[in-house]
Amino acid sequence: MPDTGYLIAAVATAVAVTWALRALPFALLAPLRSSPLVVYLRKVMPVGVMVVLTVYTLRDFDPHLPDRAWPTALALAFTVVLHLWRRNVLLSIAGGTVVHVLLASAVFG
Repeated sequence: MPDTGYLIAAVATAVAVTWALRALPFALLAPLRSSPLVVYLRKVMPVGVMVVLTVYTLRDFDPHLPDRAWPTALALAFTVVLHLWRRNVLLSIAGGTVVHVLLASAVFG
């Protein structure tokens, strides 16, 4: 059995490392919030996320297969209309995803 001092030192080290790893991100993020880069990313990331999701969804889109194409096309149109109407990225992504899943499951399920 290890010495009591050794166990106390090991536990204290584990506590210090755990606390530092949990506190460090908050300490580092505070000065970054006013950074010009973070302000820029905050403005363009929602559009970037939408573009990545759109490209990912349409990568296998084949208009020559109507059974597979129409759920995707309708969900894409729904997402665009919902986004233009509400201007809420999360609502647009969630709404388009739900419509696509429901339409695809109706066709393939």
